[in-house]
Amino acid sequence: MPPPNPLSARLKIQLKLSISRLRHIQQKESALAKQQRRDIAQLLSNEKDESARIRIENIIRQEINVELLEILELYCELLLARIGLLEQRRECDPGLEEPVKSIIYAAGRTDVKELLQVRDILIAKFGKEFARDALENPATSVAPRVHKKLTIEPPSTELVTAYLEEIARTYRIPWSGLPEAERKSFADEGDDDDEGGGGIGVIDTGLQLPSVGGLPEKVPVPPISVAPAAASTENPRPGVTFQGQNIKSATAPTSAKKSDIPDFDELSRRFAALKR
Repeated sequence: MPPPNPLSARLKIQLKLSISRLRHIQQKESALAKQQRRDIAQLLSNEKDESARIRIENIIRQEINVELLEILELYCELLLARIGLLEQRRECDPGLEEPVKSIIYAAGRTDVKELLQVRDILIAKFGKEFARDALENPATSVAPRVHKKLTIEPPSTELVTAYLEEIARTYRIPWSGLPEAERKSFADEGDDDDEGGGGIGVIDTGLQLPSVGGLPEKVPVPPISVAPAAASTENPRPGVTFQGQNIKSATAPTSAKKSDIPDFDELSRRFAALKR
């Protein structure tokens, strides 16, 4: 039995640490963005549109960073699942070349020190020429989505408006940028809330309503449910279309907590989705 490769052992440890760290940062950034969305909703409610447009750019940048960290987490999981393939070959396997070069390129542009350790180990294993190709030719050697998310450019006006519309709808604010029907609906809701104190009082008679028996405690779940894709900076207005019309669907059930290392089929599906 050959002795264990110390380089591969270090890589395995650092990949696990990187996955844990990347998940933690994603959760932290998402929580911060949620609070900032509330602040922007308050600005829209106070008709401070220009301030809202400026501050929304920071949220968009944060969400792009979260999406980048999610991709890098997936790449780390893929390398961890194929650690045996990395150990056996002196040269990088063609199927792992894009994830490896993407990590080498992106590690120095993140605040994840564990990912920097992974980058250094990969460079030590595959050589400086391999790393130079990733750093100097990212457009051809790095995953396009990783390269795009690391490109610093201001968000488009359409993307900014789409984010503001989504925040206004979420917090039901009659913002001027929404369609007239939605504005009127949200404004009417606000008027109803303001008039909440003028109704007819309820007299407590001390009587109790009879209980209704025989009803099921839980409503059966329909056998088929369709949920739109999660919103992202690349698709800020996800939806489900049926016969040319957009339909609303129930919120998708919360997925179970993922394990540290997903199975190979799950990784393959997620990896293919990132390439679309």
